Order: sequence, then C-alpha cells, then structure tokens
Amino acid sequence: MHGLSTRRAAWDVLQAVAAGAYADVALDRVFRHHHLSSTDRGLVMELSYGAIRQRQWLDAWLDQLGKVPAKKQPPQLRWLLHVGLYQILKMQRVPPAAAVNTAVELAKGGKLKRLAPVVNAMLRSAQRAKDAGEALPLPKDLSERLAVQYSLPRWLVELLLQWRGESGAVDVAQACNQVPTLDLRVNRLLTTPKKVQEALAVEGVETMLIEGCCEGLEVLQGRGDLRDWPGYQSGCWCVQDRAAQWVSPLLNPKPAERVLDACAAPGGKATHLAELMGDRGELWAVDRSAGRLQRVYDNANRLGIQSLHLLEADASSLSQIKPEWRGWFDRILIDAPCSGLGTLARHPDARWRINLEKIDELIILQQKLLDGLIPLLASGGRLVYATCTIHPAENKEQVEAFLARQPELELLSEEQRWPSPQLGGDGFYTAVLQRRRL
Repeated sequence: MHGLSTRRAAWDVLQAVAAGAYADVALDRVFRHHHLSSTDRGLVMELSYGAIRQRQWLDAWLDQLGKVPAKKQPPQLRWLLHVGLYQILKMQRVPPAAAVNTAVELAKGGKLKRLAPVVNAMLRSAQRAKDAGEALPLPKDLSERLAVQYSLPRWLVELLLQWRGESGAVDVAQACNQVPTLDLRVNRLLTTPKKVQEALAVEGVETMLIEGCCEGLEVLQGRGDLRDWPGYQSGCWCVQDRAAQWVSPLLNPKPAERVLDACAAPGGKATHLAELMGDRGELWAVDRSAGRLQRVYDNANRLGIQSLHLLEADASSLSQIKPEWRGWFDRILIDAPCSGLGTLARHPDARWRINLEKIDELIILQQKLLDGLIPLLASGGRLVYATCTIHPAENKEQVEAFLARQPELELLSEEQRWPSPQLGGDGFYTAVLQRRRL
C-alpha cells in the first residue's frame, strides 16, 4: 500500500524516542533504513516530530476514546495510535481513511495483529469525534489544562505561569508547538546573502532576509535534500537558527585576536566567529567529545575556514590543562550546556527528557564552566555567556551569582528572549561581560 512505508518509518521514530533515543538521531537512522523520496521524508519528519510534540495531548485523546488509559497500553500500540491520531486530528492534507487504513495494516503486519480491530475502532471513533466538532474535555485546573492543551510537562507549565503569567505562558506554549523556521547563515568570507538568494531561487528555493540577522536567510519554500542546494557543498552557507546567529556578534571579535569557544560542538558559533574575524587570528574550539569535535572540523572544512584550532578537553579544567592560557584570550564564548527549554519546537523530545533534577545538575555544571574559564580572560577582555534556555536559574540568576564571585567583571548587557509564535526562532539568553583593565 502506498504510504505504508512513511507511517512505518514515523512509528519507528516514536518507538525509538520512547526507548531513549534523541529524535534527530532516530530520524536519521530511520532514513538510512527506509528508502524514501524527499517528499516522503518530509512527511515522516512532520508526522513523527508532530506526534512527539503532542504526546500528552494525544494521550488525553486515547484516554477519552478507549477503555484502557494510554500509559497502560502496550507501548507499540500506544505509539501506533499516536501516528494515526496525529494524522486525523492535526494534519489537514492526509485523508482520514488513509490514516486509519495504514495504521490497521501496520498492526496486522506486526506483533499487534490481534489488536488491529482496536486500532480500527479507536481511530474511527476519533474521526467521528472530529467530524462532529467534539473537543477534547480539558481539566479545570489552569496548569493542568494548559499542560494537556499544549502538550507540555505540568512542572514546566507551572514555572511558565510563575515567570510570565497566563497570557505569557500561553504565548510560550504556542511557540513550543510551532514547526520551527529553517534558517541559513551566509558565509561572508565567500559570498553575500543576495547572491545566495539568487542562486537558490534558480533551483526553486525561496528565501527572505531575516530582520536583525546580517547574514541570515529564512527558507520559505524548498525541495529536495538541502545538501544538494546551490552553495552548500562549496561552503557558501550553513544551517543555523536565527537565535544562534545573534550570539557570536556579541563577542565582537576582531582579526588577529585570540578567541576561545569553550563548548564549541557542532561548530555553528565557532565558524561564525571565524567569519566575523575574517578568518584571521587564533580561534580555539574546545569540546569534551571527540565525535562532536569531528562535526566542528567537518563544518569548518566545508566553509573553508583555516583559523580554527580544535582541542578535546573539559572546558572547566582548561586553566589546569593549559596553564599558559591564563589571561591569554581577548574573547571567550561560553555557549553553556543547558536544559534547552528555548528550543522545544526544534527538539520535540526535549520536553519529555528534561526534568527539574537534571536542571539542577546543569546549573552546577554551568557554574563550574564560568569559574573554570574566567582565569583565561585577558585584562579588558570580553566574555559572552549564552544558553538556549528560558530558566532564570540557568541565566540571569547564574550570571548574578558569578558577578558576585568575580568583582573584577562588569555586565555590559544581557537579553532574555522568550519563544514567540510571532517572532520565530528559539528562546535564548545572553550576557556580555568584560574584565576591567588592570
């Protein structure tokens, strides 16, 4: 049956993520195992990422439609029903009959053969409910209601209400469920945004300039594998969210300076720094993972960057590992490991992976990085601390505590950007710090 392979692929992604895999890794693995056209790959990504984002909302529908609560169902059945339900309730372009029939066929073809009638009955019930205009009954409690409605963990909704109030919390929640934009960063060492726009347009890839991003282009319409688009292989551009593109310029690196990107993988900000420096100077990219550093190398190599040096190390221990680096760097970027709460639209599984205990561990790690790296900053040097989260304890409160421990530093500027359905881009935080001259 046409379309069966795409639904099977999406089902495989959901099962892999439920077993602990990261969504992007699971998707790449599925693409290697299923020979799919670019159109079908797009459908698999939309369906699997969408169903992962909407897990809690879909579970609420299963609780409403079935006799057995979603969390007590056999996992394979639960995720197959999510694939079917998401198509029926969220995807206008998929005929409901196709969603039902493919789910039933998948059940029959695997270990769920005896449960195929259950799949058929529940998905048809969902279709009838949708046709009748029936809405999902929502809890009366505000935080519980928003958690179900926007498919977010309740602890996160409670924090959003505390930080932003009801309307602000809803704004962030809506942004978390949007399909993120595809943003490109043009390599100014080789070309200009206008030239890239024109070359892409010839191949049917429509883009627009991103306001406030000097090298940024938003892809409005594209087709095929982006690695086959004009300029990718020759290093004229790379994929980078607009929020990430705003970070490196805050460091204001100059040619011939010594610059450190302390948590560099996969290399988006490090290569941006090199471009801003005209690829002249001494730029070090540090990461504790050799595999992730390889990605930095590959990205830099494709972009034609020569000034980047790589070091596999724990950045918080650099002052011990490289004592000659003390007071040596003019600029340091700490793009710190964080909870990623600003990127939930882009990383749909992150909302189910992160929890308050993990955030507490990350706060300790961020503190170690700040304290471990500050000895490397030269007199008068600039340090940028950046995260892709919205949690104040990882951001403003972390920097306030750091400044209290380091009176020789001054805060030049800081910004907390919240995810917004109107503005697009991830949520993030940046603080620009400077060491007073001796």
